[in-house]
Amino acid sequence: MDEEALLRKAKEGNSNATDKLIIRYRSDVEAIAMKYIASPLEKDDLTQEGMIGLLAAIKSYSNEKGAKFKTYASRCIDNSIKTALKKLSRMKDIPQSNIVALDDDIFENQFSLSAEDEYLAKESVQALSDILYEELSRFENEVLRLYIVGCSYNEIADKLGKNTKAIDNAIQRIRKKLSGVAY
Repeated sequence: MDEEALLRKAKEGNSNATDKLIIRYRSDVEAIAMKYIASPLEKDDLTQEGMIGLLAAIKSYSNEKGAKFKTYASRCIDNSIKTALKKLSRMKDIPQSNIVALDDDIFENQFSLSAEDEYLAKESVQALSDILYEELSRFENEVLRLYIVGCSYNEIADKLGKNTKAIDNAIQRIRKKLSGVAY
């Protein structure tokens, strides 16, 4: 399958096409990452940041801009790695008294996402947000927002100047509209 077809399918959400592009460009990502091997990040971290750049390139590439995908992807990969290095260098400016040792128990009940998981989570949130905007009315979106933050039917009704029956009806419509949505 040619590159244009793979890019088109990947943009449409075809994970097999995305996987093929990742395999095809992995050596390019590793080559670009090797330019920064003397940096504080390890090779695997540099490669991972480069992969994030490659995924961003796959999602945002447009052949109408005149650049070939390989050129565009290389720039995105390089920029992603540079951004990670800039973030790391900013950490040096934090006073040592503000840094907490990793063996402290403050992280015991928390978890962290990998950069890839964070990227995918942001995509899912954006997709859900788009679906809510398209499927729900402005009133229904407002009711849902207040419901999610823990407001009762009475509180929602008071804030929106409606009666509780209108709020209940809105929540029933929201449930019905979102029951068949897959994102």
